[in-house]
Amino acid sequence: MDKVNENAKKDLKEGLLLYNTENNLGLRNAWNIIQAEMHCCGVTDYTDWYPVLGEDTVPDRCCMENSQGCGRNTTTPLWRTGCYEKVKMWFDDNKHVLGTVGMCILIMQILGMAFSMTLFQHVHRTGKKYDA
Repeated sequence: MDKVNENAKKDLKEGLLLYNTENNLGLRNAWNIIQAEMHCCGVTDYTDWYPVLGEDTVPDRCCMENSQGCGRNTTTPLWRTGCYEKVKMWFDDNKHVLGTVGMCILIMQILGMAFSMTLFQHVHRTGKKYDA
């Protein structure tokens, strides 16, 4: 499991490098929402942003009191906890809900397959052909 955690953290840190690139608005919004909602910053901690945004600079959503440009102010209080552990805890706390949703999707897929096979059998028995 440690190898999985290490690889996930590595991939997330590599993903941070795309934060300010063009055509990655979805990634930027995802990071901003996660950091604001979960009160965290970066993958392991706030210093993960330094190679991306410059020394002593983090996204504004890392600030405890979010305001325009607060991430460039070194005296602003920041969320120091990394988001990886917070997101991992969220998944752990909500695994029953996620499992239930997954099972519902599975049941719908199975029912859809059963209905399509029934329809196929009905069409096959009546001898009707599809004319293109």
